[in-house]
Amino acid sequence: MRVTWEEAGWEELGPRVGRCRLPVWDCTAGLVVGEGAALMIDAGSGLREGARLRTEARRLLGGGRVTHLALTHPHFDHVFGAAAFAGVEVFGAVGLERVLVDGRDELRADAERNGADPGEAAEAADLLVRPRHLVSGEWTLDLGGGVQVLLANVGPGHTGHDLAVLVPGSPGSPGGPDGADGPGTGSPEIVFCGDLVEESGEPQAGPDAVPARWPAALDRLLALGGEDAVYVPGHGAAVDAGFVRAQRDALARRFGVS
Repeated sequence: MRVTWEEAGWEELGPRVGRCRLPVWDCTAGLVVGEGAALMIDAGSGLREGARLRTEARRLLGGGRVTHLALTHPHFDHVFGAAAFAGVEVFGAVGLERVLVDGRDELRADAERNGADPGEAAEAADLLVRPRHLVSGEWTLDLGGGVQVLLANVGPGHTGHDLAVLVPGSPGSPGGPDGADGPGTGSPEIVFCGDLVEESGEPQAGPDAVPARWPAALDRLLALGGEDAVYVPGHGAAVDAGFVRAQRDALARRFGVS
């Protein structure tokens, strides 16, 4: 039986689009529902978390399954659950596949440094899933039922391989109850930003960040979504274009770039 976003403990963002904030690291996972296909955005921090997302998605889909998975960037809290989605089509920015192969030991070590169980981190690292589809520019993904999403390689910035996901909106006034769309209704564009944008804390710039190009990546996000879009950070509450612009300017000052 299909459940609502609220019943599943997810936040409804628009017609056929929702997200949840996972515990411990407050990491976002998103779901876009098409007709006979569904896209999960990021996979959680481990196999148990990935399995939880898969199970919750099945309930939201009324017994259907996730068919596509987009990984926004190669950090453990976003990719370590990917092996729980066996058989899905996996997407990532060009270069992400190399990090998941050559950098798996560092990803495991980073997970442990941040408090992950060593055994679970090692298992997830051993089972890391490489994306089959590599996005160098933009890739339109048709999920059926008139639902299309745009995968955009907007980085580097937070990492060398940052992927954003745009769910186009529809014109008109806000949608009806339960996100139902119909004549005369509309919805904003929704942009899943990965950790290019963070709301629940200051943006994290680790050793794999590219600070000189991070503000430009946020400029591309803003151009992608526009002024009226809902921007979904990798961590924290959804924000508007003004928040993204302010964070872009703060990062530019922090790293001394224009």
